[in-house]
Amino acid sequence: MAQVTITINNREYGVACEDGQEVRIIQLSRILDEKAKLLTANSQQVNENMLLAMVGLLLADELTELKKNPAAAANPPVDNSRIREIDALNAEKIQNLTKKIKSVASILESL
Repeated sequence: MAQVTITINNREYGVACEDGQEVRIIQLSRILDEKAKLLTANSQQVNENMLLAMVGLLLADELTELKKNPAAAANPPVDNSRIREIDALNAEKIQNLTKKIKSVASILESL
């Protein structure tokens, strides 16, 4: 049994899952985190229980709409904010790798 740490609304949770399901759990947690951020963007603080209920209602509403119109599920609208978020994460990873490569290159040059 694998263990992953997910973050929702700036709070970390340890979640057990089947081996090989770690990436999927993280992907799903990002959806929950996006919904939580939408709900808390204009308010100072929301009780965790209330936030959980509100996120659940949003997801239940989306699921109900998709069940009414399955064709919409096949062609979901492009989420540019999600694309920008992924781009930012990838850019950060590239910057970190670049720093590591430069560090290794510097060490090799000094030999």
